[in-house]
Amino acid sequence: MPYWAKERPTMYLRSNERKLLNTLRNMGGKATLEKLAESSGLSSAAIMRASLSLKEKNLIRMYEKKVTRFSLNEEGKRYAEGGLPERRLAEAVIRMGCEAPVDSALRSASIDERMAAIALGWLTRKGWAKIDSKERKIKILKEPSIRDDERLLEMLKVSGTLVLEDLDENLKEAFKTLKGRKIVDLREETLREVELTEEAWNLIGKGLETIEEITQLTPDIIVTGKWREKKIAAYNIKAPAPRIWPGKKHPYLRFLDEVCEKLVALGFKEMRGPIVEISFFNCDGLYMPQDHPAREIHDMYFVKEPQYGDLSPYMKFLEHVKETHESGWETGSKGWGYKFSLLMAARLILRSHTTAVSVRTLISEDLEIPGKYFAIARCYRPEFIDRTHLSEFNQVEGIVVGEDLTLRDLLGVLERFAIDIAGADKVRFRPDYFPFTEPSVELSAYKEGYGWMEFGGAGIFRPEVTLPLGINVPVLAWGLGVDRLFMMKAGINDIRYLFTHDLDWLRRKEMI
Repeated sequence: MPYWAKERPTMYLRSNERKLLNTLRNMGGKATLEKLAESSGLSSAAIMRASLSLKEKNLIRMYEKKVTRFSLNEEGKRYAEGGLPERRLAEAVIRMGCEAPVDSALRSASIDERMAAIALGWLTRKGWAKIDSKERKIKILKEPSIRDDERLLEMLKVSGTLVLEDLDENLKEAFKTLKGRKIVDLREETLREVELTEEAWNLIGKGLETIEEITQLTPDIIVTGKWREKKIAAYNIKAPAPRIWPGKKHPYLRFLDEVCEKLVALGFKEMRGPIVEISFFNCDGLYMPQDHPAREIHDMYFVKEPQYGDLSPYMKFLEHVKETHESGWETGSKGWGYKFSLLMAARLILRSHTTAVSVRTLISEDLEIPGKYFAIARCYRPEFIDRTHLSEFNQVEGIVVGEDLTLRDLLGVLERFAIDIAGADKVRFRPDYFPFTEPSVELSAYKEGYGWMEFGGAGIFRPEVTLPLGINVPVLAWGLGVDRLFMMKAGINDIRYLFTHDLDWLRRKEMI
């Protein structure tokens, strides 16, 4: 009878199985697969294979439980490095004699206007100080002792990630505080534990027998005949295969491709424009006055060198735009009533919205009427970075040019965007204001289990925009945050996660 056909003994253990049992015994008989891998020196895949085999032999029991892992987000990391804002403020007031004007204390603690309310609120909430709202002064009431939220913050700073279920009750309460302050990211995981059975303890007491087996046949083993001297391990067709992580495109970039393909399929043509833009296209051509608050609907980055662009190719349109701003020109409007500056119109900036690309398209000789155009482009604004804002972001811009277009047509397009592209369950339109559209609307959408999110604004270009550019038909226009569309579709609550280095999340995202 050939060797491979011989009957196997009732109980035999492979090298990895023996090693796992010994490691588990040294760890008290129960441990997670993660801890076993660390202690035994075996890979996670080897631990899993050995565990499944030992389970079949009734030598271990396996348990699964859901756990919550959490780590600091970007704002939390800033807190961990620089200290909680209320502590920084309290220490600043103490340095100033335990009583100080609010504004002076905030400056001393390097706390900006956005963080001021947070710092003041927690300062009083923790009972460290009281604030005289009439005199605008802070008075320290007691020494700011280290609390559990700061202890947990320090633990996260050191370890990076913690398991909620491993914390004591005090730290669990501190976790609720940090979660409420939105400075931690959560991730649900399945934790696997193994435990020695009574049979395994008996076997360990008698001494473990190790039988060396061949787990992979190689040409050398076959040629030399070594396979005759050792046992050949049977294939376990139920054993989990090792995971393979193929290279693939980032989920967000795939989403942008998907949006582009859907718009092209609907008959839209792609339009393009420069990142370093002339103010004429970004502002003036959109009827945004140079000396009026309407110009300040959002902040902009100005280019330091060179400061000005070339307006000479656009003088025909520039003259009409200038007259429209000053007196209304032939639009039926009174204009803004100020002296238009060509120098300000030539100022170079970083494009702050994709509507600048629409203006360039409207004056292009290649413009088709009727026509539909779109752009997915990078925009730049000096925004304070938080869970819904970045200083560098993408917008999806669209215009539809043609006769007899109405607001109803625009709302229909926006609804399809929210439902088909972002996966929203319902949409909401609210009246809004933009200096270049009338009427104007704000688009928000709702998804079950996610909530409401604002996507952006839209409207019909005013005659003060279209007529100076030589367009005599209605133009529907919208500019939506495509980053936010993806956030809703992917179930992401923090826009910063679009550019994450979390390989686990990137690997788990579907390829298609």
